[in-house]
Amino acid sequence: MPTPLTAATTAATAAAILLSLLAVIPAAELANDLTTSRRPPQNRSLCEELIRPAGYLCSEHTVQTKDGHLLGIQRVSSGDEALRLGFRPPVLLQHGLFTAGDSWFLNSKDQSLGFILADQGFDVWVGNVRGTRWSHGHASLSEKDKEYWNWSWEELALYDLAEMINYVYLTTNSKISYVGHSQGTIIALAAFTRPDIVKMVDAAALLCPISYLEHISAQLVLRMVSIHLDQMILAMGIHQLNFRSDFGVNILDSLCDGHLDCGDMLSALTGNNCCFNSSRVDFYLKQEPHPSSTKNINHLFQMIRQGTFSKYDYGVWKNFQKYGATKPPAFDLIRIPESLPIWMGYGGSDDLADLTDFQRMLKELRCKPELLYLEDYGHIDFILGTNAKKDVYDHMIRFFRSMGKSSSY
Repeated sequence: MPTPLTAATTAATAAAILLSLLAVIPAAELANDLTTSRRPPQNRSLCEELIRPAGYLCSEHTVQTKDGHLLGIQRVSSGDEALRLGFRPPVLLQHGLFTAGDSWFLNSKDQSLGFILADQGFDVWVGNVRGTRWSHGHASLSEKDKEYWNWSWEELALYDLAEMINYVYLTTNSKISYVGHSQGTIIALAAFTRPDIVKMVDAAALLCPISYLEHISAQLVLRMVSIHLDQMILAMGIHQLNFRSDFGVNILDSLCDGHLDCGDMLSALTGNNCCFNSSRVDFYLKQEPHPSSTKNINHLFQMIRQGTFSKYDYGVWKNFQKYGATKPPAFDLIRIPESLPIWMGYGGSDDLADLTDFQRMLKELRCKPELLYLEDYGHIDFILGTNAKKDVYDHMIRFFRSMGKSSSY
């Protein structure tokens, strides 16, 4: 882990960043700037954008959460009619932070997990959490409303993922298999501690699994944490974090300017990635990143600072009002049923899913997950790696089939 900044240096850096942001963006223009994207307007659906053009069948579905968010879900199947006959085991794919359902379809048909699963005869469902471009807003709130962004991964687990799992379960009349990457594993592990949610899940595959973040080593993330960037942005009244807005771009510029070598921004954020096709970065950036909430980042940074896997920390007094205790309750991994089959793929070059934190998680689980360790793999390689089918996905599919979900294939 890099040497911590001194208190004086941290304060000076934070002040410089805050002043630079305020100087670049006048207050009167801030609200508009936060939602103004440097991407052309997105009018097409995910099915229209990436999936149907590749020759696959795709339908759009909308699920409403208990707190009114309207989530987009896509159902994908192979264009081969023979693969659509008989029972097709349902599998739900859940993306990571600042990405969305498109992340499963950004490479070629023989490299992208969403296409590969469809071609293996699975009934593929693609989840998109609130705030991402493939979801559909809110029943009563606008994206410009503060309350629209008043959520963290806790709500993504207990509201978004719970409703998506329930929708697929009821639609298919079958327990589901689950695949999550990064944030998609955090929310899964939290949700699976709830008996009413986990009872609908037949098996889970977790890519770059995260519950604890205390030993994270990603340079740019540690810098954000050390200067309390999350709290600074919240104090400015900014509740949406969109790195495609001018404000988001200025944050990254300010963090890197004279402080970090951010020439390879992806490595600064995630660690070294061995195996994704760097020549396709421009194509990836047509889809990524997606917005998230500042509160979500604040919750993740709380985990790094405190070494916990807990609900959102509102401070002593509000915690006592909300939870009846001065500290937020932990998501107790021992509550995940021992009978739930879990497969995990993790890498030695992943600066976000640290091996020490990973081992701590394993010790707290009652079940014994099947593990795949790849020394050279980084955080992004598991979803965009050019060799991920052979290195990762074939192992995952064998795991799902061993559970009996696709015994007819």
